[in-house]
Amino acid sequence: MAQTELKRELANRHVQLIAIGGTIGTGLFLGSGKAIQQAGPSIMITYLIVGIAVFFVMRALGELLLSKAGYQSFTDIAGDYLGPRAAFITGWTYWFCWIMTAMADVIAVGVYVQYWFDIPQWVPAIVCLIILLGLNLLTVKNFGELEFWFALIKVITILALIGIGVILLVMGFKTDAGSVTVRNLWEHGGVFPNGVKGFLFSFQMVVFAYVGVELVGVSAAETSNPEKNIPSAINKIPLRILFFYVGALFVLLCINPWTELNASESPFVKTFSLVGIPIAAGVINFVVLTSAASACNSGMFSTSRILYNLGKNRQASAHFSKLNKNHVPGNSLFISTLVISAGALLSKLIPEQAFGIVTTISAICFIWVWGVVLVCHIKYKKTRPELQAASKFKAPLTPAINYVVLALFAAILLIMLIAEETRPALLFTPLWFVLLYILYPRPSKRVKESSIATNIE
Repeated sequence: MAQTELKRELANRHVQLIAIGGTIGTGLFLGSGKAIQQAGPSIMITYLIVGIAVFFVMRALGELLLSKAGYQSFTDIAGDYLGPRAAFITGWTYWFCWIMTAMADVIAVGVYVQYWFDIPQWVPAIVCLIILLGLNLLTVKNFGELEFWFALIKVITILALIGIGVILLVMGFKTDAGSVTVRNLWEHGGVFPNGVKGFLFSFQMVVFAYVGVELVGVSAAETSNPEKNIPSAINKIPLRILFFYVGALFVLLCINPWTELNASESPFVKTFSLVGIPIAAGVINFVVLTSAASACNSGMFSTSRILYNLGKNRQASAHFSKLNKNHVPGNSLFISTLVISAGALLSKLIPEQAFGIVTTISAICFIWVWGVVLVCHIKYKKTRPELQAASKFKAPLTPAINYVVLALFAAILLIMLIAEETRPALLFTPLWFVLLYILYPRPSKRVKESSIATNIE
C-alpha cells in the first residue's frame, strides 16, 4: 500500500541545527564579500535590520503553525486565510525560489571543487546532486543527520573565526593588511564609506543570506514534537543572528580593512589566510564547500515537501503526493533535483551573471513568501480571536510590527528596482506571478471540500 503521510523523524537536535543551517549558507560565506564591498562596515547594520525583520516573520509563522494541528507548511496557512489561489501561488513560488537558491549553491560546489581539481565545473555539481538525492530518498532522518553535521561544521568554523579574532584583537596582531584593531571599522572611509546608496544596495544580498530560516516551518510535518521543538528553534534565532552574522562580520572587519576584501571571493578564506594559518585556505574552502552542499541539501528537502503538499492539495500532479516505503516524496525529489541540475548549464551559459541573477530572483520570491506569512498572521488575529487567545506561542508586538516589516520589504523591493544590477531580475520576476495566476487550476466544489477536510484532519 502506498504511503500517504510524512513520518515524524526529526528530533529536537535536527530541528535546532536545521534552523542554524538555514541561516548560515552561501549568502554569508560567499555573498557577504559582495555586500561588504557595497556597504563597508555598515553591512553589520544591514544584517541586523534584516535579521530582526526575519525573526518577527518567524514568530508569526510559529504561532500560525501551532494554532491548528492540520497545518503542515505555510502553503496550508495561505490557503486557509487567503484562499486556494494564494496557496497555489505561494507554494509554487516557494518551490521556485528554492530552486533558484539551490542552483546558486550547486554552481558554488563546482567552483569550490576546482580549488583542488582542474575539472569542468558541472561535473562535481552533478555528482553532489546525485549523492544528496540518494541520501534524501532513504529517510527524512538522513536529511536531518546530514544537515546536522553540515551545520555543525559551519558553526565550528564561525566559532573558530570569532575566537581567533578576539585573541588577535587582544594581542594587537599585525597581518599583511595592517593591524588587527577595532579602528578598522571607521578608519577606511568611515562606517558608511560608500554613503547611504551603498548601504541600501547591500540589502538584496543580505536578504538572500537569510533565506532558509523558514525551513523550521517546512519541517513541521516531520518534527517529532512540534509544540516544543519549533518554539525552541525560533526563539534562539535572535541570538544566532547577533552571534553568527553580526559577530562574525565584526571580527572579519577588524582583522581586514573592508577595502582588502574582494567581492568575488569568500572573506572567510581571505581572513584565515591573512592570519597566517598554513592550511587555512584549504580548510575554509572545504567548509564553504560543505556550506554550499548543505544549502543545496536544504533546497532539495524543501522543494520536494512543497511539491508533495501541492500534489496532496490537488494543485499539482497527484504523482507528487506519493511517498516511497520510507515515507519520503520520491517523485517530488526526482523532479526538483532534475530542475536544480539546470544550474550547472546556467553557469556555463552566463558564468559572470548567473549567481547574481538567481540570488536576486530568490530574494524577491522569499520576500513574497515572508510577506504572505505576515498578512496571514494579520488575518488570523482579526478572524480567529479564539485561536489567538488560546495560543501558547504568541508573536510579540503584533499586528503593528507586521505592518512595519511589510513596509521594510516594500522598501527593499524599491531599492532593487533602483539598482542597475538587480533591476532586470526584479522586472522579470512579476512574470512568474502572472503566469501562476493564469495557470491556477480552479478546483471543483467537490475537490475544494475534500481538500479542506484533508487539511483539517
